[in-house]
Amino acid sequence: MVSDAGGFDDKSFNQLGFEGLTEAAAELGVEPITVESASETDYAPNIDSLVSQGCNLIVTVGFALSAATLTAAEANPDVEFALIDDAADGDFDGTPDFENTKPIVFNTAQAAFLVGYAAASYSKSGVVATWGGMNFPTVTIFMDGFAQGVAYYNAEKGTAVKVLGYDPASPDTATFTGGFEANDVAKSTAQNFIDQGADILLPVGGPIYQSAVAAIADSGKEIALLGVDADLFETDPSTQDIILTSILKGIKSATAAVVSAAAAGDFSNEAYVGTLENDGVGYAPFHNFESLVSPDLSGELDTIKAGIIDGSIPVASYLG
Repeated sequence: MVSDAGGFDDKSFNQLGFEGLTEAAAELGVEPITVESASETDYAPNIDSLVSQGCNLIVTVGFALSAATLTAAEANPDVEFALIDDAADGDFDGTPDFENTKPIVFNTAQAAFLVGYAAASYSKSGVVATWGGMNFPTVTIFMDGFAQGVAYYNAEKGTAVKVLGYDPASPDTATFTGGFEANDVAKSTAQNFIDQGADILLPVGGPIYQSAVAAIADSGKEIALLGVDADLFETDPSTQDIILTSILKGIKSATAAVVSAAAAGDFSNEAYVGTLENDGVGYAPFHNFESLVSPDLSGELDTIKAGIIDGSIPVASYLG
């Protein structure tokens, strides 16, 4: 496995992929080889190093590694590659480019829709915000689903909760920090939304949530945080007083399943797509906020989830 720049201890998607790999490896009785990337210039050399060590399945974590992975897959047709968070479709024809590349993707717009609805229900200021690290489909899918969920709440309840940072009608105006590092830019972005009255923040992009935590602490205001990929309440205890819920990807279970299937000779380039229906995506418990959210919220979310699954409540995303 090759990580993205966040590293395997990012408390997010790199870490979940790593846990899935190690879980499957333990069951198979093999020792996995893992390598972390410090920057994008490490992607290709890291992949090549695993090829040279004789790895016959290489999992790359994150859409940013797509180009390097596809180049390696074309050059090494006897090696199987699994790409987390990428369609393995460099020529954009709707199918994976090579027989030896398997996409692992997640329709997180469905889960983000539910969390957007919950955020709109909980917000006291009537203003919520979301932004991303970089403008990739696997980032904006969270933001898009979130905004759709807020809009659905407004339509159902006759409210006017406002979303800062992303407008589905004008996606080109979305806010991004330009990377996935927890830095001053990420913190000032969070602070800007707090200054505009947002009392719920959804940063999408691995460690950038840590900058939002710092901005919330500095503000002295009652601001709730929303996590992505993993349940931040569990993976980062420092968030437990401010985390409302998290939008979950089943990265760990999906990675373990793909690795185990490959070991059993059952590898294909058919995409694994996580949805609400197959429990590949979802949302975390409200934890410390359970007594603070509307007593009707849980039941409403169950009804909406059923509607999304049966198609009566449409959720648009690049995955359909």
